[in-house]
Amino acid sequence: MTTGRFIALEGGEGVGKSTQVRALAEALRQRGIDVVVTREPGGSEGAERIRELLLKGSEDRWGARAEALLFAAARTDHVEKTIRPALARGQWVLSDRFIDSSLAYQGGAGGLEIDAVRAINAFGIGDSFPDRTLILVHHEGGARARARDAEGSDRIGGRSDDYHRAVNAGFRAVAEAEADRVMLVDASGSPENVTKRLLAALEDFL
Repeated sequence: MTTGRFIALEGGEGVGKSTQVRALAEALRQRGIDVVVTREPGGSEGAERIRELLLKGSEDRWGARAEALLFAAARTDHVEKTIRPALARGQWVLSDRFIDSSLAYQGGAGGLEIDAVRAINAFGIGDSFPDRTLILVHHEGGARARARDAEGSDRIGGRSDDYHRAVNAGFRAVAEAEADRVMLVDASGSPENVTKRLLAALEDFL
């Protein structure tokens, strides 16, 4: 039986993550791999309902703790309904964000501490962490996000530059602490070259 792999693509605002999820999925399919593409928050019926609660409304709609718990609840349903079944079928799962976003956004930038947010999520998902998390980094990500969201952004993407700098620091802290699972990938240059870097970071699985 083909062994399924669970890959998460992460990064701060404006790094080209969603573009690369599509490109990486296509590149893997060209290698004969059956890929399920999913996203967070979301990826299952229940989690998509929670996504609406998380991303819509005013900035003060949720406090940091409630926000972290909502993400964890959505993630639990996502794992149970989508991710584990796909892996059991031998498929690869490629998720546009997963737990490391919570560690960086709510744990690092939100001030809840990375280990506390990890513990909240571990209760819900057990050992269903990605086989590899690839974090895209780009020094112009903030400026690119502002241009992209000139007509409005969701309640998390629209937070201050200081918040998003703290998010990037959180991602780097996670990568440093879990170097066996998490890798930083340069997101500068052409989209095609970024996709090649992502594939290189998965070479031991291919």
